[in-house]
Amino acid sequence: MNVTPLPLSGAFEITLERREDARGYFARTYCDDEFRKAGLNSSWPQMNVSMNLAQGTLRGMHFQRAPQAEVKLVRCLRGRAWDVIVDLRAGSASFGQTTALMLDAEALNAVYIPEGFAHGFQAVLPETLLQYMHSETYAPGHEGGISPFDAALSIDWPLPPARMSPRDEALPALAEITPL
Repeated sequence: MNVTPLPLSGAFEITLERREDARGYFARTYCDDEFRKAGLNSSWPQMNVSMNLAQGTLRGMHFQRAPQAEVKLVRCLRGRAWDVIVDLRAGSASFGQTTALMLDAEALNAVYIPEGFAHGFQAVLPETLLQYMHSETYAPGHEGGISPFDAALSIDWPLPPARMSPRDEALPALAEITPL
């Protein structure tokens, strides 16, 4: 397992090491010891999947506020997704900045998202399936989000949005939220 820092402090790309033979490959998707040695969260009380039928489906940008603030580990199990995170940490030198990477089922990569970040993605291929591991359970009273189209974020989505939830379409601008 390779842990590579992303441009925003505390965020990482996690890439798996394949062991291939004539049958296919084997890769360890998670290891408590390796995560703890890297100083990463190693408690995941909730796991979810997100199936995205249409190419261009856009979800986000979502976060949870304290005391239910969460670390996420997001991996693409099928297809490809353009994954974006935004630093919303109060007092952070990179507040409001974004970074993005392509999550790809074939590349076996994942993104580790620390507390205080918003997260969203766009399915680049039809039937893209993502797995989320959460350090906290979902708490509706602590959820929030920012518009994935806020000009202040300058997110360069690879495709025109094909499908979005009404909730995500109505998310406020960055300037309208209280930093985390």
